Amino acid sequence: MGDSISMDFPHSGNWTEAQTQLAFYFYCQTPFGQLHQHNPKVVELAAWIGRTPSALAMKCCNFASLDPAMAARGVSGLGNAGKLVQKVWDDFHSNWDLLAGQCEAYLAALRDAQGLQVPEEAADIAAGEDFTGEVRLALVAQRRKQSFFRQAVLSGYRNRCCITGISDARLLVASHIVPWREDAKIRLHPGNGLCLSALHDRAFDQYLFALSDDCRVLLSEQMRQTSDVFLRQTFWPIEDKQIELPERFQPELAFIRRHREQMLIAE
Repeated sequence: MGDSISMDFPHSGNWTEAQTQLAFYFYCQTPFGQLHQHNPKVVELAAWIGRTPSALAMKCCNFASLDPAMAARGVSGLGNAGKLVQKVWDDFHSNWDLLAGQCEAYLAALRDAQGLQVPEEAADIAAGEDFTGEVRLALVAQRRKQSFFRQAVLSGYRNRCCITGISDARLLVASHIVPWREDAKIRLHPGNGLCLSALHDRAFDQYLFALSDDCRVLLSEQMRQTSDVFLRQTFWPIEDKQIELPERFQPELAFIRRHREQMLIAE
């Protein structure tokens, strides 16, 4: 593994695909304002992958130049991204689950090479006595993927519910637009996520409201006709309200429409 790590993460020369993938993985989970060479997390990852903090920060900004959500905010990122950056962007968008898993495998190998411990949330599962080795590894991998999705979605929405503005992390959920179980290739796509309060997440999951093509709240007939006073007070005022859009990876129109169609079928 040591030789493989050296080949995938050289300290000089052109960026490798593995280095570029981890730069994008980091970009997805980090607020744009923190993509600079003085961020301790940038410094740490740069050391792991054999690049300077400034080079890693610049590579992340190359990805920002490809992100339509950034362009919509008037953020141009760094142009001249290059073919490899475009390839990694396209590869992730073709199969987020596969590429996120690949990045986690790289990170695990880098941690192992440096004698570092497994991240805390994965260690909690790994310490369980009721699982076989295979099952334990699968659970660790799934937990890490879920952590990636949550961090990517919440950081994109500035750690605030896109409807209510709630910012207490204990009450926030990275809600899937197209449910996790329905499409493995997009279940980790940040554009398939909304940052919602726990209550709004549950209502969205139950198709009690959906979004229009321009990201306005559409209440279901069930919600419009509810006799529950709390639900009326909570949900009726937000009808036709436009959600706060994220700084990265705006909700994909195709996913919004899939969810809305399911709401109409459920009515």
